[in-house]
Amino acid sequence: MRFGGSLTRLQFRVACADDAAAVAALHADSWRRHYRGAYSDAFLDGDVESDRLAVWTTRLGVADPFRHTVVVHDDGTLVGFVHVMLDDDPCWGSLIDNLHVSHSLRRRGLGTRLMKLAAAEVADKAPGGGMYLWVLEQNTDAQAFYRALGGVEVESALVGAPGGVPARLAGVPAKLRMAWPAPVRLRA
Repeated sequence: MRFGGSLTRLQFRVACADDAAAVAALHADSWRRHYRGAYSDAFLDGDVESDRLAVWTTRLGVADPFRHTVVVHDDGTLVGFVHVMLDDDPCWGSLIDNLHVSHSLRRRGLGTRLMKLAAAEVADKAPGGGMYLWVLEQNTDAQAFYRALGGVEVESALVGAPGGVPARLAGVPAKLRMAWPAPVRLRA
């Protein structure tokens, strides 16, 4: 797959433990850009990257047949990833727990490609089940992206504090559950 501009060949592969730092850095950058107002400035401007590094070191450090992370690199630099938790919820199915793309590559099809890879994993490893994710209520661009891919808003809830630390929240932010009852359709 080739994109215009400064990108050359993109390489998609299953993540490994060595990817933890790069995944954490992209995750933290994405949160800083899109979660401001929902998460406290002190958290986003402070230890968000070390918080994400602890999470991704744990997730990628031990193989788990119910978790699947795909990373994409451009000339050796991580530019996106998706993390799926298979059969996470008895009603909604598998959870797209994270989908992040480098800010400079937004709106070039990379997020769509990662969503389709996630849907393929769900269809292969959790057939017959649905797929869902949570998106911040304030993140209207992401909501439009998920709707364009067939996601349907099915409920809202309050955002949990990152790491269970209430001071990391700014106010009482809300999130929306977007669902795909038949992710195999997204796969196509």
